[in-house]
Amino acid sequence: MNTAKKMVLAAVVLPLTLGTASAWAFGGGGKDNHKGPRDECRGGLDRGIMRQLDLTEEQQAQLKEMREAGRDEMKAKFKENFESHQAQMQAHRASVQALVLADTFDQAAAQELAKQMVDQQTERRVKMLEKEHKMLSVLTPEQKAKFVELQQERATECGEKMQKRMNKN
Repeated sequence: MNTAKKMVLAAVVLPLTLGTASAWAFGGGGKDNHKGPRDECRGGLDRGIMRQLDLTEEQQAQLKEMREAGRDEMKAKFKENFESHQAQMQAHRASVQALVLADTFDQAAAQELAKQMVDQQTERRVKMLEKEHKMLSVLTPEQKAKFVELQQERATECGEKMQKRMNKN
């Protein structure tokens, strides 16, 4: 191989190698590396906790069926309401933009906009809690007690992790 080819090859390989090495050093190696403290300390249905509950095959099948039904429902709802949802988002962005770019701040309009956002969030959370209730209704009383215990352990661990992070800064 002549010198020119070696130089071109080195010019291509070196930046790729250094870029990969810096990505690995930064923590880009796995699929869980982009999670923050909130991701690892979420409440609700955690698959890790559910795996520790010694579910029967029937319970596992019921939960799988519920998850698949929920996923199918969400996909159908997304396809069905895509255009109207996009229009709502555009209208929301336009009203927020008009509010913050106005010459004077309209407190009443801001409160109305915030109230609409809270109402939508509340509606989504109620639906989520309803789904979670359905899924947890599959558990036996003993499994529910163990679920609560495991969640409390997780919450304690997360609290300790958060405390360590706060003390570092």
